[in-house]
Amino acid sequence: MVAHVLRLRVALLFGSLRGARASRTLFGLVGLIIATVVVCIAVLSLAEAETAVARTVIVLGAAAVFLAFLVGPMLTGAVDQLDPRRFAVFGVDERSMPWVLALASLISVPTFALIAVTVCVSIVGIRLGVPWPAAVIAGVLGVLTVVLAARVGMAISAIWLPERRSRELTALFTLAVVVVAFPVAIFLASLEWEGRVPAAVATATGIVGATPLAAPVGLLFALAAEDAAAAWISGVVAVLTLAGLAAIWAGLVRHQLTTTERPIAARERTGLGWFGLLPSTPFGAIAARSLVYWLRDRRYIVNIVVVPIAGVLTVFPLLVAGVPFAVAVLIPVPVMALFLGWLPHNDIAYDSTAFWVHVASGVRGLPDRLGRLVPIFLVSLPILAIAVPVTLALTGHWSLLLPFTGLAACLFLAGLGLSSVVSVIAPYAVSRPGDSPFQQPQRSVSRGAFGQAGVFLGTLLVSIPTIWLFALTVAGSEAHAPAAFWTGIGTGVGILILGAVIGGRIFERSGERLMEFVETA
Repeated sequence: MVAHVLRLRVALLFGSLRGARASRTLFGLVGLIIATVVVCIAVLSLAEAETAVARTVIVLGAAAVFLAFLVGPMLTGAVDQLDPRRFAVFGVDERSMPWVLALASLISVPTFALIAVTVCVSIVGIRLGVPWPAAVIAGVLGVLTVVLAARVGMAISAIWLPERRSRELTALFTLAVVVVAFPVAIFLASLEWEGRVPAAVATATGIVGATPLAAPVGLLFALAAEDAAAAWISGVVAVLTLAGLAAIWAGLVRHQLTTTERPIAARERTGLGWFGLLPSTPFGAIAARSLVYWLRDRRYIVNIVVVPIAGVLTVFPLLVAGVPFAVAVLIPVPVMALFLGWLPHNDIAYDSTAFWVHVASGVRGLPDRLGRLVPIFLVSLPILAIAVPVTLALTGHWSLLLPFTGLAACLFLAGLGLSSVVSVIAPYAVSRPGDSPFQQPQRSVSRGAFGQAGVFLGTLLVSIPTIWLFALTVAGSEAHAPAAFWTGIGTGVGILILGAVIGGRIFERSGERLMEFVETA
């Protein structure tokens, strides 16, 4: 069986170079070879650098590679050529099949590239004084760990994430990567290295090197530094990680070989986009409908585009007025957070006559209020995740990260909570679906102005404690930074929950009034 699967793997590998997609595969193969050569040269050059610099680059790079091999299959929805379910009809041995497939997975172009880079890392370790047997063991541990992580990622993708991967699910995965990776990249790029490793990065590297993300490489550099305690910790973590991944992989293979896949539901077959992705609950249905509106209706799209632009433009009048750059550059992010939280304050009016579906279905108020906030969350998170680290990089004061994040969260979440109440109390007429976003209809009453101002001023009012603590931190009292963060988070979450509950109660009692409004507005 082992020889048969290995021959099959080799045949699949060479078979990819034939057929209609051969040219694209060949182009990707050449690109991967060039990239591998470049990375190997860069890694070998680290042997001449300071040990701390080499350790930082290689450990963080190893962690990124581990995550890429683990999460990559989930992001791309790639088809697994070694899917255990393809072998189930041959009556294979459930106990030996996991290790046969793991061995066969070593025969792949990405694994060859991984092995080449790992050999270079081991050479660097040997040049730094690590005994060659230890360097080889660390390299083998690293390769096996990453390969098993890739197998686990493939299995999870095959079992729990459907093969008919929708672009909506891919968008969510990509969004998560942007929210996490972009701030980290900005932070690292903004530091003044000057041939040495900043203290914060050195601490982070030591922590990462003792985690499953990069324990084999952490072991290598702990041996180079002759740190016995760190070497023991990284070594034990590396072995336990490999054993844990092996156990998980064996369990997943057994599950795939012994479990019959359930029939595909109609909602999955027909490709319903967000409706097929989100749960079949009132909250999921309202969130899906809101996402469709926010991503297709130009009235919503214009609002999304205008907010970041308006936030950035606030800097220029302040600079002209003589405000120092380090202070002026702190203004756009709170302005963006304030307006992003303010955007849903009139969402029922944007529904127009489609609101009757909510009334006719008898949906409860809380799912309606929370479901409508899903699109603005998905839009605002990447905007703020990018804007906050960029702002701190421009100021050069990363000590403001906690209070600045707390302030942005407070303004955004509190705005959403107040918007959840105001949108059912004081809706006002807006342009109808299909009309120009800049067309303003005639209003028979002026209560809409009170709703707009109420959310805006109310958000600022409840955010005063966080704004005050942030101002004290900027003025030089860094002891207030944690208080500003937790005050902002607590205030924002509290107002959001309170607003959603109150808005939901009002929604349940105001169905007829709101329906009359959308019919006549």
